Amino acid sequence: MCGRTACSLGADNLRRACAYRDRRGRHRQPDWIRGERYRPSYNKGPQSNGPVLLSRRPLQQDADSSERVLMDMRWGLVPSWFKKDDPSKMQFSTSNCRSDTMLKKSSYKGALLKGKRCVVLADGFYEWQQHSTGKQPYFIYFPQTKDAMTEEKKGNEEWRGWRLLTMAGIFDCWEPPAGGEMLYTYTIITVDASKHVSFIHHRQVRVDKGAAAWRGTILDGDEAIRKWLDFAEVPTQEAVKLIRPTENIVFHPVSTYVNSIRNDSPECIAPIELGAKQEVKATPSSKVMLGWLKTSQEGSPQRKENDLPRWTSQFIHSPSPKKTSAGILQQWLGKEGEPAVKKCKT
Repeated sequence: MCGRTACSLGADNLRRACAYRDRRGRHRQPDWIRGERYRPSYNKGPQSNGPVLLSRRPLQQDADSSERVLMDMRWGLVPSWFKKDDPSKMQFSTSNCRSDTMLKKSSYKGALLKGKRCVVLADGFYEWQQHSTGKQPYFIYFPQTKDAMTEEKKGNEEWRGWRLLTMAGIFDCWEPPAGGEMLYTYTIITVDASKHVSFIHHRQVRVDKGAAAWRGTILDGDEAIRKWLDFAEVPTQEAVKLIRPTENIVFHPVSTYVNSIRNDSPECIAPIELGAKQEVKATPSSKVMLGWLKTSQEGSPQRKENDLPRWTSQFIHSPSPKKTSAGILQQWLGKEGEPAVKKCKT
């Protein structure tokens, strides 16, 4: 299952990171719907709000189904048919939806057949490996290029920052029986874990961008995203073929600091070394992670202050609360070591 994610980009950069080409081949950025509600976070859990990408058509019937919008929704699907006045009274969890039962369970089947498909956006997600002494958290994300280390520019220039993880989801809209504001919620579809990460957890979140890579071709994933979102052109039975494991991910261990949902800072995703005597080697993804964390903490002009989560450093490896996560990493890494990042074999 996927029970915790991170999405730290500000609202404007999130739009840029989700740029796409419409049916006419024009370069577009999705518009925000209720974008003022979005709050970046390094530690999101079920029942919190998070950014999703969807077709504009469900919100505007005469819209082109290939047009995309961003929306801040609550994690944990509330079916439109739910009759009680309080969604918290639901007797079952809907934060995750198993792919092998999504067309059988009424909580998801109706919304899925109506084309309410979405893409859940995140820097990555967390999974915990069980040990005799406790649980070790890992951060799982897409492989990053060297471009992700460059300075993020303003405007409509091509996004070269962190490559977002894109997860297939289902959303629905619930209206309180007594009237009131409509509640938009979503669930993340899960599949059997790939052998690459199965030692961490039995089930793995479905990653759309990896659909092409799973077939052996490395693409930016926009074609898979297009097929999943454009329900008017791609019927349900065709779209569900995208739901399968991917090997196109990397991961690294992180501090148990992330275990508490109250902790919301870059320390949550910072790579750590397991075992004081373990030999670690430099890898491209670990270098990118280090550079990205450094950028996120240096107050780059592209990030508005209000877009960043407020936090106080409590990282287990930091003796001083004044040090940033990048500073902690630099001190720990020295000149030679890098946190070990696992990646799939090709």
